[in-house]
Amino acid sequence: MQDDALIAQAQAWLAEDPDPDTREELARLIDAGDHTEIAARFSGTLQFGTAGLRGELGAGPMRMNRSVVIRAAAGLAAYLKKHGPAQPDGTAGLVVIGYDARHKSRDFAEDTAAVMTGAGLRAAVLNRPLPTPVLAFAIRHLGAVAGVEVTASHNPPRDNGYKVYLGDGSQIVPPADAEIAAEIAAVASLTTVPRPTEGWETLDDTVLDAYLARTDAVLSKDSPRTARTVYTAMHGVGKDVLLAAFERAGFPRPVLVTEQADPDPEFPTVAFPNPEEPGAMDLAFAKARETDPDLVIANDPDADRCAAAVKDGTDWRMLRGDEVGALLAAHLVRRGATGTFAESIVSSSLLGRIAEKAGLPHEETLTGFKWIARVEGLRYGYEEALGYCVDPDGVRDKDGITAALLLTELASGLKAEGRTLLDLLDDLAVEHGLHATDQLSVRVQDLGLIASAMHRLRDRPPTELAGLRITTAEDLTRGTDTLPPTDGLRYTLDGARVVVRPSGTEPKLKCYLEVVVPVATRAGLPEARAKAAALLSGIKQDLSEAAGI
Repeated sequence: MQDDALIAQAQAWLAEDPDPDTREELARLIDAGDHTEIAARFSGTLQFGTAGLRGELGAGPMRMNRSVVIRAAAGLAAYLKKHGPAQPDGTAGLVVIGYDARHKSRDFAEDTAAVMTGAGLRAAVLNRPLPTPVLAFAIRHLGAVAGVEVTASHNPPRDNGYKVYLGDGSQIVPPADAEIAAEIAAVASLTTVPRPTEGWETLDDTVLDAYLARTDAVLSKDSPRTARTVYTAMHGVGKDVLLAAFERAGFPRPVLVTEQADPDPEFPTVAFPNPEEPGAMDLAFAKARETDPDLVIANDPDADRCAAAVKDGTDWRMLRGDEVGALLAAHLVRRGATGTFAESIVSSSLLGRIAEKAGLPHEETLTGFKWIARVEGLRYGYEEALGYCVDPDGVRDKDGITAALLLTELASGLKAEGRTLLDLLDDLAVEHGLHATDQLSVRVQDLGLIASAMHRLRDRPPTELAGLRITTAEDLTRGTDTLPPTDGLRYTLDGARVVVRPSGTEPKLKCYLEVVVPVATRAGLPEARAKAAALLSGIKQDLSEAAGI
């Protein structure tokens, strides 16, 4: 774009921008003639997709800001009106809006409510920053036609996002995402978007109380409730809701990681506010060494994910998402659960073995709870990125609060038997084979590197990894008999599986690895683990070379 045209575009944006903070930012860049920074903000638009919107806060169409959010809300409102949101009694459809504690989240929520009201819909905003699963619950509880959650989940502090749900309480999937995106693109100017200053409802705690009451359904009536926990909210919004849920259930009050207990949009104690990231759990482990609990639990900042750590020998270690997924599945099977167990294709095949042994249906979906939540007859769904849906009738999405409750119930029951979560994992390995998983994840500044890696793998696909022959190579852009098309590659090896895909929410290339090693007795577990670790290391090295990353 020529410099004059770039400045003209920035000035036109500035004239409409309703936010004094981003107006000041953009005016400063224009006055300084900083064409590089202006171009970074005006080189395109944030793309609205099945993850909604997510990006860095700042001025311009390539950043998250009030102007972008107002356009997104106007597009969603137009989509809802075209799809007949009126209720049987003739009243307008309700859109319920939640938000986390990140910078600008409340502003974005109120802008969305104003746009919905101006479009002739009804809008209701949760009364304070609350976990994403409370919003997902509220959609179904209130009979809403759609919901919006303003959150960037576990992204860095400079980011925010905009997640859209439809009336079934699950996140949007194609073709709704493309249709909403088209409506957003049709918004020519903010001056065409009515935004009244009142007319929407601010919800009281009745919805939260109903969510907490619903958590009763997650636990068995007479189960032990003795497990002691250390808990970190990772500077997010989970603490108050999780403490209320644990008190209601009768568990011992969790010991808090006080440095991370309260919402803080700067996330000062962590490089990335994601329990999976190196160092994020260090304070929680330090607290566990002080207090010697039975379990460490962490939520991500919007509390839709749940991480867990256990004492392994003399110190603490994180359980992988696949390990927690298998533990919760085994617990539900033992409790007599019926219905379909579902997971994403990047999650461990152990869930399928558990379901098969129990005589339960099992399904694989594309990555994301927008797909898992739509599985017919769903009873339990999980994916390896710490997401678990343990009460699909209540919350049709991942829920870090109810997952924490169920995991603590399991730990309590095992404690009563003189056993631990690690003992149950050993049982599952002996029964179904040791399923060991790992991930090769590369964060990039230049998204072109991800495209190059995917092209290289498609152009020169590997024939073996770690000495294991690749028996099947699938390009998932073509779809399969059971999966719609997606940008990904899946390799099946002799005793292993690899899936490669670009992240949908972060600038990352993600490679998901699994090896399965048969093991006859508990005595054989150390040897099986050593073999699995060596294979995973070899696969990671060979795949990295093949992808050029």
